Amino acid sequence: MTLLIQAAGITDIGLVRKNNEDNFGYDPRHGIFVVCDGMGGQAFGELASKIAVDTVLDFFRQDHSTAPVGGDRFEGLSARAVTLASAIQSANQTIHESGARDPNHAGMGSTIVAVAVDGNLFSVANVGDSRVYLIRNKDVIQLTNDHSLVMEQVRRGLMTLEEAEQSKMQNVIVRALGTDDSVEPDLADHEFNPGDVLLLCSDGMSRYVKQEKMAEAVNQDSLEKACADLIEAAKAGNSDDNITCLLIRAVHPSWKDRFLGRLSTSGGQKTST
Repeated sequence: MTLLIQAAGITDIGLVRKNNEDNFGYDPRHGIFVVCDGMGGQAFGELASKIAVDTVLDFFRQDHSTAPVGGDRFEGLSARAVTLASAIQSANQTIHESGARDPNHAGMGSTIVAVAVDGNLFSVANVGDSRVYLIRNKDVIQLTNDHSLVMEQVRRGLMTLEEAEQSKMQNVIVRALGTDDSVEPDLADHEFNPGDVLLLCSDGMSRYVKQEKMAEAVNQDSLEKACADLIEAAKAGNSDDNITCLLIRAVHPSWKDRFLGRLSTSGGQKTST
């Protein structure tokens, strides 16, 4: 049976920053969900993250080829995942070209995590250190790998995870949208179980909210309330960054949903801007 997909998201400026460089958006009709964390100072990080969200959403609303924009080939992955890669490469090009045209925009960029859903299947893509977690029952599984300096050192055995979590270099990322003329996202295909929740978030949340709290927060009927609880948990943990949370839940449709043919959340685009 095809599962019903529910979603909700919140972004918050946080306790320290003067502007919000995070953006998120989702379009359930086209099965696309995105969180981005901009960088570049002043308003340009905010611009980069908005370009990324808008480009990926628009890409999924249009007829598109499964050939990746950057010419790379992704073997062993679904067409859905390859389309996600193409959308992200298109966003990278748009941000990079904007930076090249306007010297004030030079150096702006953004992280991205995105989920593409098709029935009971979903694909995950990421560039940078924003994350996707799968919360299944009470287990929390990180589905993405950070493209950060400290996590590269952890993967090479040069630093422990505990050292990385305490490092002052946590915010140094080694891969982002817009910084080069091409980018290679990490990609993976997965399958929903009934009751699964996906948490997409910027590092203003992931660095300050324990996984136990994530599992606790999503264990309630209202995804909007769960998002709000997670934002408050990040603030309580003294997050010094913008904070964004987007939740996706897969549930058995009720008899009414089945009768009306509702297998995804209603409505079109939802964005943070």
